[in-house]
Amino acid sequence: MVFDLDMIKSTYQRMPQAIEMARKIVNRPLTLTEKILYAHLHQDQIPEAFERGKSYVDFSPDRVAMQDATAQMALLQFMQAGKSKAAVPSTVHCDHLILAKDGAEEDLKNSINTSKEVFDFLASVSNKYGIGFWKPGAGIIHQVVLENYAFPGGMMIGTDSHTVNAGGLGMVAIGVGGADAVDVMAGMPWELKFPKLIGVKLTGKLNGWTASKDVILKVAGILTVKGGTGAIVEYFGEGARSLSATGKGTICNMGAEIGATTSTFGYDEKMAQYLRGTGREQVADLADGIKEHLTGDPEVYANPHDYFDQVIEINLSELEPHINGPFTPDLATPISEFAQAVRDNGWPEKLEVGLIGSCTNSSYEDITRAASIASQALDKDLKAKSEFTITPGSEQVRYTVERDGYLGTFEKMGGVVLANACGPCIGQWARHTDDPKKKNSIITSFNRNFAKRNDGNPNTHSFVASPEMVTAMAIAGDLTFNPLTDTLINEQGEAVKLDEPKGIEHPTLGYAVEDNGYQEPAKDGSSVEVVVDPSSQRLQLLTPFTPWDQNNITGMKLLIKAKGKCTTDHISMAGPWLRFRGHLDNISNNLLTGAVNFFNEKTDSVKNQLTGAYGTVPDTARAYKAAGVPSIVVGDHNYGEGSSREHAAMEPRHLGVRAVLVKSFARIHETNLKKQGMLALTFQNESDYDKIREDDTFDLTDLKDFAPGKPLTIKITHADGSEEIIITNHSYNQGQIEWFKEGSALNLIKKQNS
Repeated sequence: MVFDLDMIKSTYQRMPQAIEMARKIVNRPLTLTEKILYAHLHQDQIPEAFERGKSYVDFSPDRVAMQDATAQMALLQFMQAGKSKAAVPSTVHCDHLILAKDGAEEDLKNSINTSKEVFDFLASVSNKYGIGFWKPGAGIIHQVVLENYAFPGGMMIGTDSHTVNAGGLGMVAIGVGGADAVDVMAGMPWELKFPKLIGVKLTGKLNGWTASKDVILKVAGILTVKGGTGAIVEYFGEGARSLSATGKGTICNMGAEIGATTSTFGYDEKMAQYLRGTGREQVADLADGIKEHLTGDPEVYANPHDYFDQVIEINLSELEPHINGPFTPDLATPISEFAQAVRDNGWPEKLEVGLIGSCTNSSYEDITRAASIASQALDKDLKAKSEFTITPGSEQVRYTVERDGYLGTFEKMGGVVLANACGPCIGQWARHTDDPKKKNSIITSFNRNFAKRNDGNPNTHSFVASPEMVTAMAIAGDLTFNPLTDTLINEQGEAVKLDEPKGIEHPTLGYAVEDNGYQEPAKDGSSVEVVVDPSSQRLQLLTPFTPWDQNNITGMKLLIKAKGKCTTDHISMAGPWLRFRGHLDNISNNLLTGAVNFFNEKTDSVKNQLTGAYGTVPDTARAYKAAGVPSIVVGDHNYGEGSSREHAAMEPRHLGVRAVLVKSFARIHETNLKKQGMLALTFQNESDYDKIREDDTFDLTDLKDFAPGKPLTIKITHADGSEEIIITNHSYNQGQIEWFKEGSALNLIKKQNS
């Protein structure tokens, strides 16, 4: 089935002329990234040679995608925008609110029951505003988008950081907060700082145990979790062309873990094969017609150092399988060194659970490669020593791999097939354990492995690898096992060795599905009523945030000085809290409960300066708000790393936090703070972080002069009466300053629409 074919035709019709114009403006050959960006400039944006990392540019994305956890707040905001229909093709995908516990059928049934109110709300609001709705069980947003909506040369935004997965089909697909999605659905321009460009040249060809996943695990080790911030990563070279489209998607998906704005590949035969294999022959034919515009210019790839801000080269023929972690996705270790790293670091050697699937690795190719290892275990009389779970990425993939016998192979090995949903990857996992705080190890083919992310246990050492490596490790039950060199003892007492995995890119019999789970919206939704129960604990209509009163913000109390890594999982946890994603006041009770307080090394324990007592972060914030006292949050580097969840920005805003002052921000979170009318500030001198004391009070002394490029001054008053002045930087342009003045970007949209 082909969705939005007319939109794709229109995009392709304007691309050649737009690219030729851009080439003349910049007066040089163009990367693929630049071609797509210049072809999607908003009609009111004056084209120029934009400065990477500095110029704010307005774009017109082709489509918007939302998952159920973030769609709630996005659509609650869109309902206030004064529009009768989404201005661009948009979809909602129900994949986050399904708890993994007993297996696919039972878990799906229970979750639909538990979250019926939310699913009904999303279905009705989608129906009203012309938004495609993918029901619970249809699949994970990013796999469904790759199978149905992604197209080479397109531009998409999505309310999930792993929207970048669509780069596997040559898109510029970017994760955003819900307020950004509202802009685009309301027909307004979408703003992005013109990105820097990182080129990754891939040579050679994958072989043996090495998989596409190992490319991004290697890149993560090179760039770290913040090395891609403000940049788009463009992969090219013969090695890139040799990778399957879904393998490319895996690489782009985990680009979110290096902070990259997105990642992408040029259009090639592998993409064409995938489009045709998923029933989109017309899109492939259209792409073939302009294929020279859907990849970088030859001169760029011949001399990449002249066109990219940074170039990395990886020889796929020499690349080893990697395992990344624990506790961070950029701690990359090649398999030949991993056993020693386990011993040297004292990581638990016994492997308790292996989990494959997720939006990162649930393609047909992934499943068949992992199943080839599981099949060997059966043939060689090996029993899995660890628990083993399989999460299909979509109903289409699940139905097809079941038809072809692969799910049966996993089940014979002792594997449990979970629902087509995010599940354990985002903490929606009722893990079977007799000690929820036990020090233990698990390994997944997911993308993130922050502490407590999968199961809420801070002592779970979570490692990330390819699905075939995860399967082999689960069979061994031992983190020190190297399937490339080591043998296992089977049930007969014999030493046996696993052969390298074999996979199939596309099903020989083609993809199949009985019910893909798609619900088309009404042609005219004007008569559709969207009802939110005022007493609901799951959904809450939004009250607009208060505009700035034109005065300096003074008397701000320190809410928390966060120490070290503070991701969006630390600021607004997922897992059981997902049930409140549509209720701002209720979900605000998890505000910064995972952040480590610099002054006592504890989580969710901060000093209330009004009483002198220690309490939870949300309770302390509420106490300040009730007393009419503004507050401030101080943080470390890459603050807000991880998910695109705008709740991490809306919660502090709701509870009276006026400013967030850190050493550096992750891109999406900084934008989300701006959208919600917050001040996102960075230390001009990072050592000023050390000056912050537990009882400090903060005054912004020159906020009345808030202007682009002009630092803001903060006076800090310590408890002993002494004072210090620090200078803070910001990246607001004039339009973003207007968001602050109006109280939020949404307030400004409503004002303009009225």
